Amino acid sequence: MTVFHKQDFALYLQKNGIILNEHQQKQFELYAALLTEWNQKMNLTAIKEEDAVYEKHFLESIYPLIDIPLQGKLCDVGAGAGFPSLPMKIVQPDLEVTIVEPLGKRITFLTHLCAELSLDVKLVNARAEDYAKQKRESFDIVTARAVANLPMLSELCIPLVKKQGLFLAMKGAEGYHEQEAAHHATACLGCTFLKGCEHELSDGSRRINLIYQKTKATPKQYPRAFAKIKKQTL
Repeated sequence: MTVFHKQDFALYLQKNGIILNEHQQKQFELYAALLTEWNQKMNLTAIKEEDAVYEKHFLESIYPLIDIPLQGKLCDVGAGAGFPSLPMKIVQPDLEVTIVEPLGKRITFLTHLCAELSLDVKLVNARAEDYAKQKRESFDIVTARAVANLPMLSELCIPLVKKQGLFLAMKGAEGYHEQEAAHHATACLGCTFLKGCEHELSDGSRRINLIYQKTKATPKQYPRAFAKIKKQTL
């Protein structure tokens, strides 16, 4: 087990071909400060120590940019405090980011955060299954982190993905088991599994990013109402 310090963040990215300029470094510093400040009045994260925020929020959120080239319109489903899409947007400003978040108080935080960080991001206060009715197959990339198990998550996210676009599910050590459990769901919804990318944190825990490509249109009956998804996943 090694110890991760805030200073290791930029060094790790640099080793993986991502160079942060001074403005981007200041954006991350302000992000961490605002997260700490707002976390005192609303439950945004259980991770409070600054070094841990840099590793377990910021770095984890950027792993997908190391795993696979991403460009175009990205939708982050259930972003909470902005993860993973806002760290991605800081690192890669040309990404067109939309966050779909059902909790109004989190939208309030995200609105303030994006204004303070000068990030041009679309914030939508809605449930993913409702938003999919308006923006079906509209995004090049749809991602989610720590939202739901993969069979459920697939039905919330995949209908939003354009044909030939990517569905990126950010998972922990059980990622491949979830991939197997969701095989029927992802195939039924139009996705083919491309690859899994593993990363190890300083405490030895693993993160597995599961990357799918949408190869056919999602049948029109999906997504179902959330109560039905929850009661019986595909």
